Amino acid sequence: MAKKKAEPQETLSRTYIIPLRKEWLKVPEYKRANKAAKAIREFIVRHMKIYDRDLKKVKIDILLNNELRFRGMRKPPAKIKVRAVKFDNDIIKVSLVEIPEHIRFQQVRERKKQEAEKKKREEEKKKQEELKKAAEKAKAEKEAEEKAEEDKGEKKERKEKKEAVKEAGLKQAKKQAKQAKHIAKGKQPKIQRKALAK
Repeated sequence: MAKKKAEPQETLSRTYIIPLRKEWLKVPEYKRANKAAKAIREFIVRHMKIYDRDLKKVKIDILLNNELRFRGMRKPPAKIKVRAVKFDNDIIKVSLVEIPEHIRFQQVRERKKQEAEKKKREEEKKKQEELKKAAEKAKAEKEAEEKAEEDKGEKKERKEKKEAVKEAGLKQAKKQAKQAKHIAKGKQPKIQRKALAK
């Protein structure tokens, strides 16, 4: 059996306000949002004790990424407040501290939608189970009825056989009686007793 991998434990959590303007001003306008994302990674690597400075260990949350590109690629925010969480496998997850109101509203709506779908699936599953149980019950009842009919049919057949045997016995007895009538009584040999013969 395959063993489940243990989830990585949280070792360090910090909140930063990252200045982005001075970084994204160094590149052309159409590359500014990408440079802002890279600036976040570099800042986090420098401040969260990643000694090999590997930018691939920093994972940016989708909401943070969307916030960077909210006004388009050419106009990222000048600074942003983030929470960085470091796990024991040296991977850092970066997310927004203050989620904007419209995104929070969307999340609540999505959560409600998912809960409603989950509830609907559970109800459908219950209905299917009930239908299955009802079908099994009907099948069992049908089998019981068929068995009862077979038993009745077997009893009927036995009864009919007994009656047929009786009728056949009566017919045979009548036949034998008829044959016995036709045999002449006078032609039967007489049995003499020896004692009388003396």
